[in-house]
Amino acid sequence: MIRVLITDKLAQEGIDLLNGMDGVEAVVKTGISAEELAKIIGEYDGLIIRSGTKVTAEVLANPGKLRGIARAGVGVDNIDIKEATRKGVLVMNTPGGNTLSAAEHTMALIMAMSRNVVPACNSLKAGAWDRKKYMGNQLNNKVLGLIGLGRIGMAVAAMAKGFKMKIVGYDPFSAPADAEKTGIEVTDDLERIFKESDYISVHVPRNERTLNMIGAEQIVKMKPSVRLVNCARGGVINEDAVYAALAEKRIAGAALDVFPKEPPEDTRFKDFESCVVTPHLGASTEEAQIEVAVEAADILVSALKGGPIRNALNAPSTTAAAPPIVGRYGELAQRIGRLLSTIAPGHIKDVQVEYRGSIAEMAVETVTLNFAIGLLQKHFEMPLNLVNVPVLAKERGISIDQTKNAEAKDVAASFCARVVTDSVTRSVTGSVFGGTLLRIIEIDGFNIEVTPHGAALVIFNDDKPGVIGAVGTVCGRHGINICTMGVGQKPAEQKAILAVSLDKQPDAGATEELGGLEFVNEIYVCKLD
Repeated sequence: MIRVLITDKLAQEGIDLLNGMDGVEAVVKTGISAEELAKIIGEYDGLIIRSGTKVTAEVLANPGKLRGIARAGVGVDNIDIKEATRKGVLVMNTPGGNTLSAAEHTMALIMAMSRNVVPACNSLKAGAWDRKKYMGNQLNNKVLGLIGLGRIGMAVAAMAKGFKMKIVGYDPFSAPADAEKTGIEVTDDLERIFKESDYISVHVPRNERTLNMIGAEQIVKMKPSVRLVNCARGGVINEDAVYAALAEKRIAGAALDVFPKEPPEDTRFKDFESCVVTPHLGASTEEAQIEVAVEAADILVSALKGGPIRNALNAPSTTAAAPPIVGRYGELAQRIGRLLSTIAPGHIKDVQVEYRGSIAEMAVETVTLNFAIGLLQKHFEMPLNLVNVPVLAKERGISIDQTKNAEAKDVAASFCARVVTDSVTRSVTGSVFGGTLLRIIEIDGFNIEVTPHGAALVIFNDDKPGVIGAVGTVCGRHGINICTMGVGQKPAEQKAILAVSLDKQPDAGATEELGGLEFVNEIYVCKLD
């Protein structure tokens, strides 16, 4: 049974979807403290949150069964992704679910400022009739400066084009290739946004690069008629700088939907009719809440059940379109990694993998990660997975060089891994036959064919008669069945290899007896699955 904990208010449609899935149970516990969450989080396979729950390093100290966190929304600054990654916990979000809602709210705030909607409304309700005081401005032909050209930024641009605004866009990371085709004038000069814009709207995540991206230093470069909008994350536009600019009438207006601390500690912006504030309503539409709830439930359970991984923030995403053969190569690569971790003892100095033939033409990142899991697991107490293995390998100074060659060699497709340690260099090549059958076809230059299944016995030996019989006799004496066997030879060197898959792992006595056979040079035993 997959148990999913929900700690923030979630649309009922998402909860119903979870409870309607086979083998899934949704448990709703809203309003719990961080201390309580830390105590119980390990009892659940998955966690769904919104912005209220803080998943800190302390919460993740003992993750137990937890394998995935889904944020029903875009921002994940309330999740310690680095710690989640170290603990092997997948983190996902739902960036598409509230795109239109956030973009529409951005435009609503722009319109509200342009036409003084809020102060005019309050004035009329108070009994006044002051049309002149609340004279507004048209959006037509005004310059909208967009900082951040992701999904929401691009959606705002499309809506603003309907008002015939001129749009200048800047992205601190990378602008979409089709941004200019949609009528956005893309610039690499952020100063231009500050100097030319009548409206500036930010649509970037909050991180070290974007925190206080717009402050006093940037505001002094803007027109006195500029209006600032933040529907992204609190702190991207510095609040103190905005307050000072409004007080000194250095800007015409500001609209804030997000704040560094929510709810904010004070209500100082009530001092200005030119400032519109809303309580983080960007995604607060019924349609958006249903969509992100359903999407969060769907992507989390899919990942937990071993299906496609979507919207992952700390692991490679996969799609349902990935051919099944890629999954089979992932299994093969992990077993080859386990084998190499045994037959290549010592400190790892260099690791290389090569894809040849048809598999080289596919997306194989997850295959390489599966190989890394198999290779490195014995060095860690914590379970390795697609999430944490890149980080933990990097911490150990281990990188994997990957090459692809679409030209087949010997077989239609193959995966080869080579490991160099301070004591030995080993290589293993494998292939998937018929789309399903895993085979190892080469070990250390010896051509061989063996099924990488169960317990494996690898013997490097002198090439002489009687090897197979002697090994079989010892295995039989210890009640061990041989499942598959492969033999490889190098006649010129008078060396050979015997690779055997067994129905159970030999105990110390059996291994010692096998190692004592007079033709054995090296013997290795490992569990491959």
